[in-house]
Amino acid sequence: TNITAHLLNLSRVCLAPHYNTSGALKSFNFLGLRSYCSNVKVRSYLQYMKRKIRPAPSPPYSHVCQVGDPVLRSHASAVDPAAVKGPEIQKVINTMVKVMRRFECVGLSAPQIGVPLRILALEYPQKMLEETPLALREARGLSMVPLRVFVNPQMRVLDGRTVVFQEACESLSGFSAAVPRYISIEVSGMKEVSWQTNGWAARIIQHEMDHLDGVLYIDRMDSKSFININWPSYNE
Repeated sequence: TNITAHLLNLSRVCLAPHYNTSGALKSFNFLGLRSYCSNVKVRSYLQYMKRKIRPAPSPPYSHVCQVGDPVLRSHASAVDPAAVKGPEIQKVINTMVKVMRRFECVGLSAPQIGVPLRILALEYPQKMLEETPLALREARGLSMVPLRVFVNPQMRVLDGRTVVFQEACESLSGFSAAVPRYISIEVSGMKEVSWQTNGWAARIIQHEMDHLDGVLYIDRMDSKSFININWPSYNE
């Protein structure tokens, strides 16, 4: 097939030996065909061939955008009320929910799937709650939250006191930090009536509202608390 021919041609491209700083030969094994080349050349050529075979995806993505993507630092635009029930906005919302559930995260904003619009979603399933130790539930104020989607959300702080807990984000995959958040808030949007909430649900809303303004939790964190959540495994 054409794809097979492309892959076989790729295996023939890297013929010249490539040595690392210690003088050792670096090998590259591709589909069982051993050749020698620089990783940089192979990677760029693989990307080139991948895009020839399959075009690059476009938003709304089925993945979560990672820090460094400009969309995460942009100020999201308001959604035209007349377009909310249209196919384009509904596709964005449906994709957000699918991605949120696939990655088992409890909140997601439209910019995180590459769409700079003011839409956020949250959900804390009963199953996830039951899998959380009781002491942690009580300490963090966890409770089951059915799926909620807010278009053009507006938030009002009800209790100006803050509480600090470790917080993570799918757009900074693998990391976490202590972040202060207001105890109680009220949020409203075009598709949802006003909702007053506190505890972890209030934290989720504040986290996602920040995304709509191009703010990440690392902008609010205690920098000394910033960790790689898998750090113990590196010492094993």
